[in-house]
Amino acid sequence: MLTISLLICSNVFMTFAWYGHLKYPGWPLWQAIVVSWGIAFVEYCLAVPANRYGYGTFTGVQLKTIQEIVTLVVFALFAIFWLGESVKWNHFVAFGCLVGAAFFMFYD
Repeated sequence: MLTISLLICSNVFMTFAWYGHLKYPGWPLWQAIVVSWGIAFVEYCLAVPANRYGYGTFTGVQLKTIQEIVTLVVFALFAIFWLGESVKWNHFVAFGCLVGAAFFMFYD
């Protein structure tokens, strides 16, 4: 559970680092880059331990699959609550396909 908790936290920071500046189109590009790099540093400080602690319990491929699913969930919430975008039915269908892919990734 520690691995997944750290991945969730790291993805929140990653999402803000990569996309948070979109809410501020008036920022100069250099400012968006500097702020994003500062946020990304925290993301790395969480993601690296998440993968270190998780490897062995999970395979590398499973860790990446978990991270991708967490990323999509975090980004969907970010898009709704930070960017004010809506999630449509086709987004849910695509997410369902990814859940199916994750099932097969962990199926032994």
